[in-house]
Amino acid sequence: MKKIAISLLTIVSSLNAFAQLPDPGFTVDAQTAIVITDPQNDFLSPNGVTWGVVGKSVTKNNTVENLDSLFKVAKEKNMTVFVSPHYYYKHDHNWKIEGALEALMHKINMFDRSHTLKTDGFENSGADWLDQYKKYIEADNVVVTNPHKVYGPESNDLALQLRKHGFNNVILAGMSANLCTESHMRDLVESGFRVAVVSDATAGAILPDMNAYQAALVNFKMIASHVFTTDEIVKEIKAAK
Repeated sequence: MKKIAISLLTIVSSLNAFAQLPDPGFTVDAQTAIVITDPQNDFLSPNGVTWGVVGKSVTKNNTVENLDSLFKVAKEKNMTVFVSPHYYYKHDHNWKIEGALEALMHKINMFDRSHTLKTDGFENSGADWLDQYKKYIEADNVVVTNPHKVYGPESNDLALQLRKHGFNNVILAGMSANLCTESHMRDLVESGFRVAVVSDATAGAILPDMNAYQAALVNFKMIASHVFTTDEIVKEIKAAK
């Protein structure tokens, strides 16, 4: 009985230790950049094709304004921002292998653009930037990468651009929490970057029996070096030398 009691005590102790995950921490320095995924109308505008499922989360988190705060402080501090957008062209609609949400995105013409080398019909479309971000994204401190095609940056040049610009640390925000944002986090961590996530500068779909934002929060806390609120990371950026 004594051995059993000791074993149970060991198990409980182990579970308690796991419940209190360590916080590796994250310091904003000269090797730190901001990465923002999909700051586009189809996610963040009430006129976007996904607003019916993401709007509640976007509104509750104050996501639009929090992303604006990140763009703004980056501009003030001349901090580099990488925007990783999501675009689909005509040839992307011919895919033969698709997951559930890929099929849905193509069905509702999410992030559609008319041509790879032309911008006909792009302005104010679902694929375009939210209007209030345009003044930031057009500035010299912002790099717009090639579009990612599913969720993660494996299919675009984000990691290459970060490395070529000399960045090792990433502050990650944008849409949507459990899809592109989480997939970017996972790939960047696997590629050797230190990643912090801004928890209220993202949001996710709310569906019957599915809260995508809450699902993402669990993985942010388990995988990222640190999880900040927007107010917290803005203070860190302003204080950085």
